[in-house]
Parts: sequence; structure tokens; C-alpha cells
Amino acid sequence: MKVSIDGKNVTIEDVVAVARDRIPVTISEESEKDVRRTRETLEHLVEKQNTIYGVTTGFGALGNVNIRPEDLKRLQINLIRSHSSGVGTPLSQDETRALMLLRANTLAKGHSGVHLRTLETLVEMINKGVHPIIPEKGSVGASGDLAPLSHMSLVMIGEGEAELNGELMNGSEAMRRAAITSLTLDFKEGLALNNGTQMMTAIASLAVHDAVNLVRAAEVAGALSLEALCGIIDAFDERIHSVRPHSGQIETAANIRQLLAGSKLVRSGKDSMNQGSYPQDPYSLRCIPQVLGTVRDIIGYVRNVVKVELNSATDNPLIFSKEEACLSGGNFHGQPVSAAMDFLSIALATLGNLSERRTARLLDGNLSRGLPLFLVADKAKQGLQSGFMTLQCTAAALASENKSLAHPASVDSIPTSANFEDFVSMGPVAARKATEILRNCEYIVAIELLTAAQAVEFRGTNKLGNGTKEAHRILRSQVSVLKEDRAAYQDIERVKDLIKHRKLSDLKALSSARH
Repeated sequence: MKVSIDGKNVTIEDVVAVARDRIPVTISEESEKDVRRTRETLEHLVEKQNTIYGVTTGFGALGNVNIRPEDLKRLQINLIRSHSSGVGTPLSQDETRALMLLRANTLAKGHSGVHLRTLETLVEMINKGVHPIIPEKGSVGASGDLAPLSHMSLVMIGEGEAELNGELMNGSEAMRRAAITSLTLDFKEGLALNNGTQMMTAIASLAVHDAVNLVRAAEVAGALSLEALCGIIDAFDERIHSVRPHSGQIETAANIRQLLAGSKLVRSGKDSMNQGSYPQDPYSLRCIPQVLGTVRDIIGYVRNVVKVELNSATDNPLIFSKEEACLSGGNFHGQPVSAAMDFLSIALATLGNLSERRTARLLDGNLSRGLPLFLVADKAKQGLQSGFMTLQCTAAALASENKSLAHPASVDSIPTSANFEDFVSMGPVAARKATEILRNCEYIVAIELLTAAQAVEFRGTNKLGNGTKEAHRILRSQVSVLKEDRAAYQDIERVKDLIKHRKLSDLKALSSARH
């Protein structure tokens, strides 16, 4: 399997394959022709002594300064060096590889004006595992992700720092060991490499892929909790959702029904009333389709935004060979991605809030419909043993942190470049916050799954539905029943890994559901 880039057809799944599975990258023949043609157009425009922003002029607030012809190449090297100003923890290897792929795909679109060898060098670095060290902080998301992309480009010219085969070294050494010739940048090439939205979009691509997986795991957790609490199945009836036909709501309700098919633990509202109990459940159970369905719909929206951005030309200026034109614009501005990732943050924080509320209910002896307080197996040892008490504390801490992180970054702006770049997107911040919320929610859902798996032991696991029985078996393959207090952190990590590796979101009971 290979991923062929042409600036038009790269998918989120392609990004994941290259970033995480090390699938090799190739350049389409059509793109090779387009890149050569665009470079020829740009060279012709420069020969005509046209004034072209960033090619024959300075950058940003210095865009009115003309550069001497003999300094045009030096201008591009200076750009990369001066803009390599990021700080903080480096991007993960997955995020770095995704960023490199997306930058290559943008160049392959054929509007950036680079030499084909520049694109080929970046692809060769991906395929040989030369990973630039890219600090995660320092970009305001316009003119794109300048600092992160400059750190990537620094290694391409044999400078900066890189990781190769798990070893950190300077960029020139990494390129030498990988047998890749370092670049000497020509005019326009530095700007073509560092001007665009590839950091925020790379992080967004991986986050939206993982969010699809997470919401399915959250549905499994919700179904298992519903059984542990002897919940009422009526709220998931297809007829209810058909008269409020949001697609995500309908899909989540269908998933819960499939998971609970054959369950002897859930009840109807009529049975509940006959037993002298409430005919409907609290919102954290009854409204799972409405809440998680909304999360699904938001993920769908974000996914569509990211799909467009993956195959967009986001640098400046852009060259159009047919018209022999070089136009300056604002495609580097990250507002579409920034707003979408803020929306994803809100959705995922809601998912975590809902999950934590069910965990709390499972552990509260006043609300859990007969389950022992904190799910301590031996009631005689309550007090001596704390059971699952502090797992809910951890979930609560993460849910509360998410509420702070969910404050939108896209509504903020701070002027840069002497007020010439006076309105920025904060897209990288939005993308990083959404990823942090996502990771927190993986832990929150893992805690609910652990808690619900323990709770159903008191109800009888033989009474579980077809899907939840399979989920419980998978959980028990990694984590044993809690009979005596033990350190919980390893159990949480094991279940979180089950979520991350799709072991709980690809159950047979959900095989007919859409991904």
C-alpha cells in the first residue's frame, strides 16, 4: 500500500496511515508535471522583473521592501532561519509525519512555485523517517503555521534538529545518514514551505479520526452503564428518534439497541411503574442518543472541514499557470480549522461530562439502584476498602479541566508583524486543546467502562446484551474483577489502550453501524 499525493485526493485515513503506520508516500505523475509547469511560470514572471510579494520583496510589514536579484535565494534561507522560533514540547512523531505529508500534498497541488526536487526531498524524508523536531508552540495560525513549518524546513536545508530511528541529532547529520541531499532553496521556496495551515490541520486530522473511535467507545460505556443501573430501554425506541431525525441521534440510538439486544437487565417503563419505580431514567441515561448523537454530528461537520483543508492550497502568493498569474491572498488564514476544532472541543467535553455523571451514579449507593457503595464487593469491608471511590475523582478532575480547555481559541486574536497581520486565527491552539480534551475523554470513558464492568458483576454478567457481553469479555481479558483494593492507574491505562486501539468500538454488535 502507498499513498499517492496529488493535492486533490488525500483523505484523513491516508494521513493516519502515513503518520502512524508508516505507509510510504509517492507523487502522482500529474502533480510532477504541474509542479514543473508552475515553477516555469514563476521563473518567467521573475524574469519579466515583476514585483512579487515574498519573491522579490520582504515579508509581512516588510513587503514593501524590494530585494536585489542577487539576494533572492538568501532571502528564502533567512526566512526559514528567522522564523524557526517555536518553543515548548516537540510535536509527537505522528503529528510531525502528518504535518510533513500535508505540506507535501499542498506543494503537489501545483500552485506554490517550488522545484520538483523540493517536493521530492520532503517525500523522501517521510519515507526514510527523518522527523524534524518541531516545537508545538509559537504559531498564531496566520500567516499559517510559520514557526512549525520553518522548523520542518530547517532540516530540509541541513540545519535544525531531527529524530532518525529513535535518535536525536542535528538536521545535517540526519539527512546524511538517510542519504538525502540537503536543499539549497531557490527564490519563493522558503515561503512556499513555511506558509500554510499544515500544523493545525495535521493535528486536526488525527483528532477527528480518534474522535470517531471515542464516540463509539462512549456508546459501549453508556450501554454497559444502562444495564448496570437496570435502566429503561424505551428511550432508545426507533420511533422516538424518527420524529426528531438528527442523523447522529438516530445512529447512536441504533447502536445502543444493538449493544443491548438480548439483555435481561434493562426494563421497559411499564415494568418499572409496575414495580413502583420511576417510568424513566435520569438524563445521563435517557438522553444518551440526544447528547452523543450531537457529538457525532459535530464530528461529521469537523471531518468535512478537515477534508477540504487537506487538499487546499494554503500558501501565499499562489501561482496560476494557465493565466500566468501570481496572486496574493489569505488562504493561509486558519479560521476554518480553528473554529471547527473549537466546535470539536465543545463536543468532546460534553461527551466527557456525560460519562463522568454515569460513573458517579454507579458509585453512589443512593442512586445506583441497589449496588454497593463504591462497588466494594464485600459490604463488611466498606470503610476498610474504598473500591472505585477515587476513580470518579479522577474522572471529575478531567471533566472539569475539559471545561476550561473548551473555551474557544478562535474568538481570540492578537496583532503580529507590526500590526500588518492584525487578525489571526489561533488555529494551532484550538487544535492542541481539542487533542488534550480528546485524551482526557479517553480516560474518562475508560473509567466509566471499568466502573460499569464491576457493577454488572453484581447483576449477573450472563444477563448482559449481545454487544455488552462481548465488551465485558474484552474488558475482563485485560482487567480482573476488583475484590480487594489495588492501585487503579494500571487498570485505567489498560482500558484506555483498548479504546485507543479500537477494541471496544469495533464490536460485532456494531458491525452494521457507519464509521
